[in-house]
Amino acid sequence: MGTVSTRKLAVVTGASSGIGLELARCCVENDFDLIICADDAGIQQAAEHLSAAGAFVLPVQADLSTYDGCEQLYKQIVDTNRMVDALLLNAGVGVGGAFLVNDLEDELKMIRLNAISVVHLSKRILPMMVNRRSGRVLITASVASTSPAPFLAVYGATKAFDLMFAEALRYELKDTGVTVTALQPGATDTEFFDRAGMDNTKVAEGKKDDPAAVAKKGFEAMMAGKDKVFGASMKAKMEGIVGEVLPEPTKAKMQGKQTEPGSAKQKH
Repeated sequence: MGTVSTRKLAVVTGASSGIGLELARCCVENDFDLIICADDAGIQQAAEHLSAAGAFVLPVQADLSTYDGCEQLYKQIVDTNRMVDALLLNAGVGVGGAFLVNDLEDELKMIRLNAISVVHLSKRILPMMVNRRSGRVLITASVASTSPAPFLAVYGATKAFDLMFAEALRYELKDTGVTVTALQPGATDTEFFDRAGMDNTKVAEGKKDDPAAVAKKGFEAMMAGKDKVFGASMKAKMEGIVGEVLPEPTKAKMQGKQTEPGSAKQKH
């Protein structure tokens, strides 16, 4: 069994389920101890499950869409008196539907979680890594990062923010020993679509990637210090490549056909 003094330490947000839980599992399998965070009680169960493999796992239940929630997680990290070797900023939610009818507070909360918490936690933790001249950072963006996302307009914008933030940080830190990697998943078999209110869309009913496979690619890319990596499938990779080359109106039309409410009932 590893101990708190012999294993490296990783911090994973959004780790109670989905890609985040699988990223945490990758960390444990590669001899990391963990601090994992989510805003739901499932983070406790995740910690029990992950610690069974012999790792020290500290669960933190905090709402990272708030300033106080981010500070709560940061305080827990500091209180361990350990250095963070890997920071995996994965927490995020979606709000599907037409912008004009979506709830304002839901979308503002999403911005705070998907974008502001990434800045907040990076600002707190990256200086510690840079001072040591060692560290790995993974920021979960999306294949939607490079394309307009009709009926996910604000979500898509937050993920574009995450990608551009990761790319800029990577350049700024290029001589510090700290690398920043962006993970760009495609549609993945998690609770995302249900939580986003998108069960009746084509993308929700289509084929999805295995979150474990997505996490494995993301973790390996992070450890290798790569710039970015697309999700697990060829479909996700092609979507990402298309998103980088086609004009915005064309991409918006393609995306809209997949994410429009009720599109699952329309003919393919």
